[in-house]
Formats: sequence, structure tokens, C-alpha cells
Amino acid sequence: MAIDWFGFGYAFMLVAGGFAGFSRKGSIVSLAAGLVFGLLAAVGALRVSYNPRDIKISLIAAGSLAIIMGLRYNHSRKVMPAGILTIISIIMVLKLLINLT
Repeated sequence: MAIDWFGFGYAFMLVAGGFAGFSRKGSIVSLAAGLVFGLLAAVGALRVSYNPRDIKISLIAAGSLAIIMGLRYNHSRKVMPAGILTIISIIMVLKLLINLT
């Protein structure tokens, strides 16, 4: 069993970002989104660790965030957090798809 360290790091980054948004701006939406997507990404990373072909949950979490944050970046043009999270989520999606082959 190869542990999906990149996936767990991605999940940790999402949770940490949610807490950062809450502590800096008092945004409960940031906290909730960080916890929900972080939990999804962690469950997905755990499933990928057991079976490298089981990417559904990780792909849904990263793909959803890539689209949502990409739209937010397109609307606001703010690199932090929307642009950065879009890029990292796209990298995560590409990593999952490349490892599938």
C-alpha cells in the first residue's frame, strides 16, 4: 500500500485554508467549505492509498474546487485564495488522471 501523501497534503491545505479564512475574515463559509472539501479529499486520499485506481472521491473534490474557484478567480481576479486554489486543484486532478494510466 503506497500512501497518497500528495492527496493528504492537499486535504490538509484545504482544512488549513478554511481555518485561515475564518480566523482572518471571520468567514464561516470558508471554514465550512474547508472542512467539507478537506474531509472529502482526505477520504479520497485514503481510498487512493488502498487502491490507486479508486480516484472517484478525490477527483470529485479536486474537480469541483477547480471549477468553483476558477469561476471565483474569473469574477474577482484575486490570486489569493481563488487563483492559487484553482491551480493546485487542477494539479491534483492531473496527478490523479496521470496515475490512473
